Amino acid sequence: MMEAERMSHITILMAEDDPDDRFLMEQACRELRNCGDLRFVEDGEELMHYLRRSGKYADPGLSPRPSLILLDLNMPRKDGRQALVEIKADPDLQKIPVAIWTTSDEVEDMIECRKTGADDYVTKPAGYADLVSSIGRLVARYSSQGTMADPT
Repeated sequence: MMEAERMSHITILMAEDDPDDRFLMEQACRELRNCGDLRFVEDGEELMHYLRRSGKYADPGLSPRPSLILLDLNMPRKDGRQALVEIKADPDLQKIPVAIWTTSDEVEDMIECRKTGADDYVTKPAGYADLVSSIGRLVARYSSQGTMADPT
């Protein structure tokens, strides 16, 4: 499968409570043209419902298994740290790559997230061009690892 085709078949699930950040992510993926299927949840509770296919996410056709989770740390209801612990403790979910996508550049957060099982840690870029570049690198990295979306 060609690289661009492989990228267009991945599903990225972003847990992000800030609507402006979600909008910028959508714009960046449109600009990249090969970002795959980008989906959003607004907090850790909704993320876990999506991943466990419960409530409004019960239909697998509406909630495909993500190839990559972009996880903000600071969200209401259940923050990214709590969600990461749950994801990596669940045998059905722990193999999904999780990239922390946060404003925190605290060394303690980076260390704790790595210990908990985060596959990547990205401090949200300040500029749009850097955002596009960061997303492009993540998409290329995780689509080339064969982490294709599970159709079930």
